[in-house]
Amino acid sequence: MSIDDSLVAIGKIVRAHGIQGELRVLLFNPDSEILDIVEEVHVQVASEPERVIHIDDCRPVSGGGVLLVLEGVEDRNGAEALRGAILSVPRSALPAPEEGEFYVHDIIGAVAVLADGTEIGKVIEHVSYPTTEVLVIQGASKRYEVPLVQDFVQSVDAKSKRVVLTSVAGFESE
Repeated sequence: MSIDDSLVAIGKIVRAHGIQGELRVLLFNPDSEILDIVEEVHVQVASEPERVIHIDDCRPVSGGGVLLVLEGVEDRNGAEALRGAILSVPRSALPAPEEGEFYVHDIIGAVAVLADGTEIGKVIEHVSYPTTEVLVIQGASKRYEVPLVQDFVQSVDAKSKRVVLTSVAGFESE
């Protein structure tokens, strides 16, 4: 069995913190502890080549997210230069999902169907709102934001990239 070392985006650098190069990071999964596990991250700033940078320190902050210290980022200017960068780790660094669980990035591109088999569209995004998480599904002519709860998402099969929905009525978005 080969190890999948494709990269998985885990967060985004939202701003510099202080004057000593700390970075405020918004994790795509606020409960993730992956930055406590890995020793380095892949950093992708818009038009620059991706870099692998060693993590010197990481700590949670109130209000969600983490403060991250990366090797070689020693002042506010260095930190500001990384604003907006996406942080990724090799897929093999992630713990295997438990039975009945899945990683959201594994269902991006999945076919979304109703329980009767009617195809609705493809999952194009996952959005975390303060009150719920939703799957954004692009249909032929409509976009839907379906809450990621059992009342509306009947089943998810990440391996076959198939999501079965109970309904999309009332979930059309612009």
